Amino acid sequence: MGATAVAVLGASGYTGAEVLRLLATHPDLEVAAIGASSAAGKPITTRYPHLDAYAGRSFEDLQSEDVIERAEAALLALPHGESATVAPALLEGGVGVVDLSGDFRLPADAYPAWYGYDHPSPAWLEKAVYGLPELFADEIRDAALVANPGCYPTAVLLGLTPLAKAGLIETDGIVIDAKSGVSGAGRTPTDSTHFATAEGSVRPYKAGGVHQHTPEIERYLGAPVTFVPHLVPTTRGVLTTCYAPTSSDAATLLATLSEAYANAPFVRVLPEGTLPDSKRVQGSNVCELGVAVDGRTGTAVVVGAVDNLVKGAAGQAIQNLNLMLGLSETAGLEALAVYP
Repeated sequence: MGATAVAVLGASGYTGAEVLRLLATHPDLEVAAIGASSAAGKPITTRYPHLDAYAGRSFEDLQSEDVIERAEAALLALPHGESATVAPALLEGGVGVVDLSGDFRLPADAYPAWYGYDHPSPAWLEKAVYGLPELFADEIRDAALVANPGCYPTAVLLGLTPLAKAGLIETDGIVIDAKSGVSGAGRTPTDSTHFATAEGSVRPYKAGGVHQHTPEIERYLGAPVTFVPHLVPTTRGVLTTCYAPTSSDAATLLATLSEAYANAPFVRVLPEGTLPDSKRVQGSNVCELGVAVDGRTGTAVVVGAVDNLVKGAAGQAIQNLNLMLGLSETAGLEALAVYP
């Protein structure tokens, strides 16, 4: 049985390049089309010298018909708002889609407030499956369209969902303090991500319940949250520290997480007394989870760490595609983290 032909659109950005890096050694997938309209005609290795597996190939300005002709599945690493116009034609042409943007994560009426546009394809929102494999694997296997989660929601939901479902934490009053490296803001530089302003600084942003990942977390957790992200002067990594009222001890919470993820190849539940470190998951598709309990205040401290470009984006997208295509969930994703 031959490899499945895959298209990567939006391949010139950090997330798209990470998709290409991971697919270069995938045993069952072949990159048949590499789209990036803004970089069309430019050699891939000119922009990303480490991607020498694609030496001699260039970014292309691909139309929907090109992708339908050349690929059976597509990974869309396009800016928010673009996937919603591109995905429907691919889906109608029989191409399975994993979308890495936020275009299919929320109900239609949420998009004007959270993403600033009216969704052009609301019918597809009802057909999209949320792509957190550890929680929705069965639905993903049968899906034609998967909405890949955001990086922050991945770590938050993996840490909190089993505890909330078990009734071990109260879902009123959850506070999430999150940190991300600058690659989470994308390849295009801004005043806040420029080295001179980001180096040596920790900066909160989009506080006050206005970050677009807030409704995503609330939708799949089923609870309101106070979510405050911060930019930290590293390239990769997301670390989320979640505070929730509890009457349980750390051992009970950790046992619940360990049971929930006993068969999850990419979730590492740490022993009591050890908390996640974003450095330990760098370059891997692993989410580390750890728990502490402040008995004085009755507060669970649930910490998660992911590489924002891998488990928080490209790696998780490939994990989803593996499930959609009936492949091994871990195919192409077995690499260990890079440490230190």
